[in-house]
Amino acid sequence: MTALALDDLACLVAGQHAIDLARGKFLSHWGSDGRKPYHRYGDAEGFDAVAENVSAADNIESQTASYVGITLAQMHIKMCEEVPPNDAHRRTILAPKHTHVGFGIALVNRYLRLVELYVAKYIQLETLPRNAKRKTTLQVRGKVLSPKYELSYAEIFVEPLPVPPRIDWLREPRAYSLPDEYRTVRLVPPEGTVYADGVSGEIAVGRQGRFRIPVYLYKNEPGIYTVVIYLSAIKGKQKFGATNICIRVS
Repeated sequence: MTALALDDLACLVAGQHAIDLARGKFLSHWGSDGRKPYHRYGDAEGFDAVAENVSAADNIESQTASYVGITLAQMHIKMCEEVPPNDAHRRTILAPKHTHVGFGIALVNRYLRLVELYVAKYIQLETLPRNAKRKTTLQVRGKVLSPKYELSYAEIFVEPLPVPPRIDWLREPRAYSLPDEYRTVRLVPPEGTVYADGVSGEIAVGRQGRFRIPVYLYKNEPGIYTVVIYLSAIKGKQKFGATNICIRVS
């Protein structure tokens, strides 16, 4: 396992969420505005895949730097010591796909919050509008950074725009995920061939890992489309999502 690099954008996003949690006296992957981790990172112009851990300590005995530091360390250690099958935080910390991490810490009136945002940086993306009109098609262009991986396929998820949840809902623990509604976009197959189901494929892949993915914003109502590009190891069976590209349609 290699050490993770510190990501400035992830620190900024995690810090803002930590402040929101401490001020609201709740613990959730959802913010008071209803956004999930990949929404917050995407709204800050991030596009890499992210995974979030959150932890809380309420009514801490002291607000001194040393006591807060010890408490934060204990909060992280507790997540590391989780035991399967209830070890989601531990698995996020140890996930081999992550390359970077950002930390957010907030203390408001003895309510301490820790947010850890883990990032997987494997793709370089060309400039892409994050706000678009309905019923349009955007072209997601970029390249895979490492020759160890190749683009496998993509999934385009869609969900309604976030709305602020009730505070009692935010105070109930729950895991987050990408939405249920999505469509799969596959690679263009070799010339003269199609997939077994008759689909011809839409993702064009060129030299040096360059790619182009058409993203059709098909719904006739506001929402967020999240493009997840899946990479696979050229040697081995490793496959993982490398992006959370959020596009808002209003």
